[in-house]
Amino acid sequence: MPAVKNKRNLRELGIFIAFIVLMLAMAVASNGNSLSPRNLILVVKQASINGILAVGLMFVIISGGIDLSVGSILAVSGVVASMFAHPGEYSLVVPVLLATGIGIVLGGVNGVIVAFGKIPPFIVTLGMLTMARGMALILSGGSPIYNLSRDFEAIAGGFFPSAASSMRVPILAVYFLIVVVVGAFILTKTIFGRHVYAVGGNEMSARVSGINVAGIKVAVYAISGMLAGIAGLLLASRIVSGNPNSGSGYELDAIAAVTIGGVSMSGGSGKWYGAVIGALFIAVMGNGLDLLGMQSHLQLIIKGAIIVIAVLYDRHAKSRA
Repeated sequence: MPAVKNKRNLRELGIFIAFIVLMLAMAVASNGNSLSPRNLILVVKQASINGILAVGLMFVIISGGIDLSVGSILAVSGVVASMFAHPGEYSLVVPVLLATGIGIVLGGVNGVIVAFGKIPPFIVTLGMLTMARGMALILSGGSPIYNLSRDFEAIAGGFFPSAASSMRVPILAVYFLIVVVVGAFILTKTIFGRHVYAVGGNEMSARVSGINVAGIKVAVYAISGMLAGIAGLLLASRIVSGNPNSGSGYELDAIAAVTIGGVSMSGGSGKWYGAVIGALFIAVMGNGLDLLGMQSHLQLIIKGAIIVIAVLYDRHAKSRA
């Protein structure tokens, strides 16, 4: 047991070391431009949306599942929120509740089908990916929704506490921090969190132990959907439009963030801060490659390769444990 624990600690330390090395490498390659205050703020903004998605996906993956639909749920949630965010029409609480509620419902549908339909999560969430994207396109008429209120724009716009503050912390980063703190508390300090790990570690043993396995599965997918809905609301506020094409490929970034952060794709293990480090890693890497002028298509290849390498490393580490 001590040897296994030491290997896990070494792996977790390796995540931090890899992140620091990446930061230094990008700083050198970009002649220090990647470390400018303006660029660091941009990196934090980029990491926040993906980080929120990654926290939700982390619950699903730890429980032994996968959710490919988070990018599409983000899109439809952002579209619906924007439809009810025109100036002088509805209270700000309406788009907020609608975006969050749609995320919970669509995520919950994923969970119910996985738990009670006994269909592999990959198939279920792949289907939801397509359906939710179709919903976004139908509701928006295939075009972005504009003319949003200033109050809606202020949800994710600007800095905290104000743009005039010397500490220019993006408000998106504050939302990300809140999600991380709440997610970490649930995973580490609650019975529900322990049950999520138990279901992912050994579903049969969890069921024999009296854990409501089906309920846990529905709940983790609902959490993932809820955070995708919140991310859709925040993204629509940030870009001041409800774009039905938003979130395309975001599931890849979120999965990459979770796997890079050390969460096992086979379920049952992973630390809450892994999603944070992974999201920052992806944001720094993407930002650095942009500064170096690398084409976005090549970046997709790199992200895909990182996911494969992370999963291979996880399998190798488990086989030697």
